[in-house]
Amino acid sequence: MIIRVLYKKILVKVGSNVLTQADGLPDVSRMLALVSQISALKAQGVEVILVSSGAVAFGRSMVSASEKNDTIAQRQLFASVGQIKLMNTYSELFEKQGLCCAQVLVTKEDFRDRRHYLNMKNCLYTLLQNQIVPIINENDVISITELMFTDNDELSGLLTSMMNLEGMFILTNVNGIYDGDPKSPNAKLIPVVTDQTTDFQHFVSTEKSNFGRGGMVTKSNIAKRIAKLGIPVHIANGKTDNILTDLMKGEKLGTLFKPQKNSSNLKKWLAHSEGFVKGTVRINEGARQALLENKASSLLLVGILEIVGDFDKGDVVKIINENDALIGLGISQYESERASERIGWKNQRPLVHYDYLFLY
Repeated sequence: MIIRVLYKKILVKVGSNVLTQADGLPDVSRMLALVSQISALKAQGVEVILVSSGAVAFGRSMVSASEKNDTIAQRQLFASVGQIKLMNTYSELFEKQGLCCAQVLVTKEDFRDRRHYLNMKNCLYTLLQNQIVPIINENDVISITELMFTDNDELSGLLTSMMNLEGMFILTNVNGIYDGDPKSPNAKLIPVVTDQTTDFQHFVSTEKSNFGRGGMVTKSNIAKRIAKLGIPVHIANGKTDNILTDLMKGEKLGTLFKPQKNSSNLKKWLAHSEGFVKGTVRINEGARQALLENKASSLLLVGILEIVGDFDKGDVVKIINENDALIGLGISQYESERASERIGWKNQRPLVHYDYLFLY
């Protein structure tokens, strides 16, 4: 029977706590359920990218680390051992469904410029065209603090934007975003978040999972950013039977971050390029208001108060207001020295053109 699905190109991010039992041992039955759902969607012609945590948790369940190892060394140890087990399990499960999967390990450095970005994009397109399920994870073996993603939620956001997908699904071990502690009987699930939704981060739980690095605050921040780019995001309980296929059929489960107007591919890249900023531009209140108006506006030199850092034309710069609050990210049309010389000038080409500007 053919079932109408919401989207034809999606990313599914599954967290460590979905793939492990309470005692930390791998939950192969839950992995089988996930693979079965992805296989059912593939049969409907849906392209699926899977971002899977679990390597560190799997490794922790298999070996014990020496007390002499620091936190990074322990993570590298667990990831090295656990990634093999994780991928072998996925490979066996997908093979039984008649599908092939591929391992893709990345670091934040792989997203550092447009060339690397496009190379990775082309690789993933090739896998999808050949009906292969890409399974992506951060390469914890070689990642160090400054090169690490906040967690796989951040990685998922980057990939969703990069591949111009139609939907993103974050599967965790709670039912979605609540207006309080999910463990409290008075807490209520928030079914839909829009750009008009009152800021709810003050009551989103900051508690992190037992095996992962992320928490619901990170998930909500990433989801809001992706929705702003025009892509719907669903946060739901990955331990619920048939959760993925039910969501794809349009059932009202979990929390939906409703998408806004679709953005260009370049703006989608910019939205996640904060880690590659080469300089900072401080703007005055008039410039801030002009940028945040409904009409499209570029960042003009007349509205700049200060240029901080050394950057070249084509580099990513961070835009802040007079109180250091982040306004957006953009690609500079000037090198920093020339821009500094022209602060406050009128009738000049923009420092950042609207087409190369992402506003928070």
